Amino acid sequence: MAPQRPKGAGALDTQPALSPAPVPPRSTELYAALDLGTNSCRMLIAQPKGSGFHVVDSFSKSVQLGAGLEKTGRLSRGSMTRTIQALRICQQKLRRNKVRRMRLVATEACRRASNGAEFMARIQRETGLKLDIIKPEEEAQLAVISCAPLVNRKTHNLLVVDIGGGSTELVWIDISKVPKADRARSIMRLHGGFHQAKTDIPEARVVDWISVPLGVATLRDQFSDVEDDAARFALMSWFFEENLQTFTPYQSIQSQDHFQIVGTSGTVTTVAASHLGLKRYDRTKVDGLRMSSAQIDKVIHSYLAMGPGGRRADPRIVQDRQALIMSGAAILQALMRCWPTNRLSVADRGLREGLLYAQMSADGVLEEGPS
Repeated sequence: MAPQRPKGAGALDTQPALSPAPVPPRSTELYAALDLGTNSCRMLIAQPKGSGFHVVDSFSKSVQLGAGLEKTGRLSRGSMTRTIQALRICQQKLRRNKVRRMRLVATEACRRASNGAEFMARIQRETGLKLDIIKPEEEAQLAVISCAPLVNRKTHNLLVVDIGGGSTELVWIDISKVPKADRARSIMRLHGGFHQAKTDIPEARVVDWISVPLGVATLRDQFSDVEDDAARFALMSWFFEENLQTFTPYQSIQSQDHFQIVGTSGTVTTVAASHLGLKRYDRTKVDGLRMSSAQIDKVIHSYLAMGPGGRRADPRIVQDRQALIMSGAAILQALMRCWPTNRLSVADRGLREGLLYAQMSADGVLEEGPS
């Protein structure tokens, strides 16, 4: 499956699922965002607070929805059963917190599966939850706006990378003409779509974006028959880079000055936690951390030196990430090799945060100012 390219404006559908007719939101009203990915089911319930939000409740579980998808083109019975069980817990949390404003979405596994739409109907029938299968461009938009608070005021060109289970989204943004104090907010305004109407006010400009149908699960599955650990890693990294050939910034020489990469994914946060030597994950130490290419390479080489057995025993790599860390590391290494920077900003945020920001921004309940 070839990387997906933009086909014109891709404005976010900000209409929340399972919600009554829009009413003026109260500041105390809770919002929910659920992301059903290829590997995990994650949900946040939050309350608007200033220019951001306060998380009230959350849920995260590895459901391996995409298991076997590469071979059969369908979601398996076992993976759907695991997912339904996880979604029932989400439904209970939504009911307990009396959440009315919500957006519940599914991504690459359900986009690619021939029975994806059928599974959405089953979810609604058995749990009462209505999930939307979103397009790659909306997934990319949500990743971008979730990372806006991490953008450096000195940044002119920004690459946001979201490494998922079934796909990887890359968005290149030019903010060189936006006043420094307004750069994060200008990126947040992209929730309305990558192709904004022209105005006299300098805005963030999306140079190009791409959705590569290779994530940590799908890339691993494509090279599962390669027995040698190091050879498999090298092949995965090379193959991922091959899929970037049509991405415009890949083909041009970019200046290293004022360039920033923000990476959001379980892979990026796991590498950061390993670099810090965290035996117990701490989001406050990981989110916003800046890592050099040398530090990233050191962690990846340590993973390779451990071998599969050592990685399974490493307390810095959480259990549901152990089988996926090397495919994610192969993607990360390819990205750091391609662009002119020796720094990566780590984001422990992604689709769920983007969904929350998009809903709250559309409802006008966020205050102006830094998030």
